[in-house]
Amino acid sequence: MSDLKRHAATGATAVRLARRLLPSALGPGTVLRAMDRLEHTTALDGAIGVVRNAVQAVPLGPLRDVLHGRWLGHPVHPLMVQVPVGAWFSAAVLDLLPGQRRAACALIGVGLGAAGPAAVAGWADWAELKPRQQRVGFVHAAANITAVALYTASFTARARGRTGRGKVLGLLGLSAMGVGGAIGGHLAYRQAAGANHAEAVPDALEPGWHEIGPVADFPVGVAVRRNVGTVPVVVVRESGEQVHVLADTCSHMGGPLSDGEVSEGCVRCPWHGSVFRLSDGWNVRGPATAPQPSFETRTAAGRVEARFRDHL
Repeated sequence: MSDLKRHAATGATAVRLARRLLPSALGPGTVLRAMDRLEHTTALDGAIGVVRNAVQAVPLGPLRDVLHGRWLGHPVHPLMVQVPVGAWFSAAVLDLLPGQRRAACALIGVGLGAAGPAAVAGWADWAELKPRQQRVGFVHAAANITAVALYTASFTARARGRTGRGKVLGLLGLSAMGVGGAIGGHLAYRQAAGANHAEAVPDALEPGWHEIGPVADFPVGVAVRRNVGTVPVVVVRESGEQVHVLADTCSHMGGPLSDGEVSEGCVRCPWHGSVFRLSDGWNVRGPATAPQPSFETRTAAGRVEARFRDHL
């Protein structure tokens, strides 16, 4: 067989393998099917429950909102993982160059030092996810723990002068990190973990004022579900004709705020406890990192009207 035919055959084999493994016009592929099975399996639920309860029981106080990233306006875990990922990938590049042994070892150490805080933030977010997301997140964490263990072994080997062994362990750690990153991408983009689940509200509304019902239909201090156009909203009458309206779908994980508790000018999501200020939708307490879409209100002839508020 000529070299040209041999390369063509190799290329065709690679294409067939890629089609089998990855999504294509032919179907989801082996990898995506495996992720779908992982989402629906209950085999890990016992261990997940134990770990989730342990994470939620840690008395973090206000630090929990810091770990969620409420101060940043979105989850902080994806930002924090850039340090270990960047350090370890850079170390792999330096391993290919002569005379960079100490620099590569130093970068692995930096990555190990940054991995701990990133993991803590990730576990804090994971404990508030839905069951299918927690299953995927649990395996994502397992892959990352494997990467940390391999890089720890690599750092130890390098420190003892066993550079060749350290490079091999580092390559294995990089592979484990890549698998963990791919699973994390599925969790974030396929399953929308950490995304703002109320982001689409402004685009679903017609501009202007919308009638939502008579003032008398809304008891004082009680959350009532209504619709503004096609958008579900929670309506809370505070006193007299003062009425507050927020999008009903919680920005954190889509919980129904109309089933939540109203107290001290706020509504608390019944799913994960995020607290939003009724007057403007501000997320007073997490795990929600995004404020709730809110509406201006007015009363005309005893009927409440609402208009989307397009600013904080």
